[in-house]
Amino acid sequence: MTDIAADYELDVRGECCPYPLVRTKKQVDALEPGEILKIIADDPVAPQNIDQWSKKSGNKLLAVEQQDGEYLIFVEKA
Repeated sequence: MTDIAADYELDVRGECCPYPLVRTKKQVDALEPGEILKIIADDPVAPQNIDQWSKKSGNKLLAVEQQDGEYLIFVEKA
């Protein structure tokens, strides 16, 4: 398990693509540079979508963990 201290947490469990990514974008936009968002998702497409978006947007995907059918995704605002 990652020891990343997130500044904010976004729970998108039960939501299907594209909503986890849409909500992640909106939340990251509200962060200050350097702040970290922890996303909790159960859509198996969410980690890949958020990874691709992070690369395009210049934000940084710090880690993705899978546990008990859920994904913990950590993104740092650029």
